[in-house]
Amino acid sequence: MISIFIKEVNEFLNSLIAYVVIGVFLIGIGLLMWVFPDTNILDYGYASLEPLFSFGPYVFMFLIPAITMKSFAEERRTGTIELLQTLPFRDSQIILGKFFAGFFLVLFSVIPTLVYYFSVSSLGNPVGNLDTPGIIGSYIGLVLLGGVFTSIGILSSALTGNQIVSFILAAFLSFFFYTGIDSMASINVWADWSYYISEFGIMAHYSSISRGLLDLVDIVYFVSLIAIMLLLTQLIIGSRK
Repeated sequence: MISIFIKEVNEFLNSLIAYVVIGVFLIGIGLLMWVFPDTNILDYGYASLEPLFSFGPYVFMFLIPAITMKSFAEERRTGTIELLQTLPFRDSQIILGKFFAGFFLVLFSVIPTLVYYFSVSSLGNPVGNLDTPGIIGSYIGLVLLGGVFTSIGILSSALTGNQIVSFILAAFLSFFFYTGIDSMASINVWADWSYYISEFGIMAHYSSISRGLLDLVDIVYFVSLIAIMLLLTQLIIGSRK
């Protein structure tokens, strides 16, 4: 697993797309926080990182599929998937190696946003007047969300040999699990079950953690969803041997 992890990280960091994707993410979040009139905190007048955690998931929907789209799709296109499967690696080791590599790159993209925390903290009145526990909870939620989107991206890449199709499928599934299920729950047809339906979606659990409430139920939900996506990936890889 460690060998696969190192290989994937090196391949990504040695390609131009790595720095383009991470740069677009950081620039996009920076524009939302400091420039755009409807979202920037300078006009808002309140020391908060709300734009980062509100719009970050939507940026993730395009950032993470771009990171994971080549995980298995490129291996299948070039024919190296057969070579990889002849090596003394279990399918689970290959999948976990690729997952943790993608997750590491997501963390690598998120870490620079800590600069925004110190910037906003210095702008507070008094200095440091921030809801730090809430921000810590929001960062944990964002990291867990990144893990879920990464597992969805790995699954999408295993389903197809085309990187573009993998990107589109991962973006769609990420959008569906994040906001689609919650939107379905608001339909009046099943009003009595709307709460239970929304609990299957990511948004309800992400919103809870973003308030600084680290409920075990929410953490178990994210970890379970990641595990389900990776198990589905293992079934797909195993069925094609």
